[in-house]
Amino acid sequence: MAQQANQALPNGHALEEYVIDHQLSLGGFSIVYLAKGVDGRQVAIKEYLPNSLALRTDGQVMPVISAEHLGAFRYGMKCFFEEGRALARLSHPNVIRVLNFFRANETVYMVMEYEHGRTLQEFIQKHQGHISERFIRGVFTRMLNGLREVHSHKLLHLDLKPSNIYLRSDNTPVLIDFGAARQTLSTEQPMLKPMYTPGFASPEHYGSRKDLGPWSDIYSVGASMYACLAGNAPQAADERLKKDNLTPAMIRWDGQFSDRLLEIIDWCLNLNHLYRPQSVFALQKALVETVTPPTPRSSPRWINRFVDKFRKADK
Repeated sequence: MAQQANQALPNGHALEEYVIDHQLSLGGFSIVYLAKGVDGRQVAIKEYLPNSLALRTDGQVMPVISAEHLGAFRYGMKCFFEEGRALARLSHPNVIRVLNFFRANETVYMVMEYEHGRTLQEFIQKHQGHISERFIRGVFTRMLNGLREVHSHKLLHLDLKPSNIYLRSDNTPVLIDFGAARQTLSTEQPMLKPMYTPGFASPEHYGSRKDLGPWSDIYSVGASMYACLAGNAPQAADERLKKDNLTPAMIRWDGQFSDRLLEIIDWCLNLNHLYRPQSVFALQKALVETVTPPTPRSSPRWINRFVDKFRKADK
């Protein structure tokens, strides 16, 4: 089935004890709604509806799923349901809270807390070129607390990017949209092909799924920090594997940010996953180190040493 746009459920539609207010977002994998519970509390409800497998036209409630795609749809629905159950066990201030999940309309729904704020992507677009190192370190150090919790439950996010890092009104980060977290760290579990966003997805997203691990999310963290400085996503990993045109952070922003922050970004963005931080803890430890004020450099010898250091794994 070709990619298509699914129609959202109408405003005012009842789902279990919730009533839909309006659609919040529409993606290739799901639709997210703002809704209210019987107590009047606002919640976000995510509907499993991959547009490559199912189609709901205007005025319909039940999606149309061809016999050819029924098996894949049901397997994905099972994974979505199990993911909701796993995330419901998580209680962490930097991970979106799952309140409920249920089956209806021949698919599955995940009910989450509705947070007031904006995404890091929106913050980047508003403050492009004027994001401080203190802000970056603060947001990502706290976000990594949530990612550590996710990894400790044998889950990977696999779609980490600025638009999936939500900033509350006080800039506290919250990891959202685990729609791509189909891969577990348990090798005996069945796997679905991960969804990803070019520029933020690791090289492992494009290759053998057996190489996916915490280091894959860490690549995405590095790409997100790079985007904070650049204002846009870095070169896609699959393109970098063919011809790496990505200017290392240590060269592009030399003297504008501390050496340590720029080194960390390039460390996370190494194409070889063995040369990246292997755990969130290792990355956090580096991020909280004392910041050394940036010092402009222009020595070609220093630049050559840096390039050799960070690209030796890819020669």
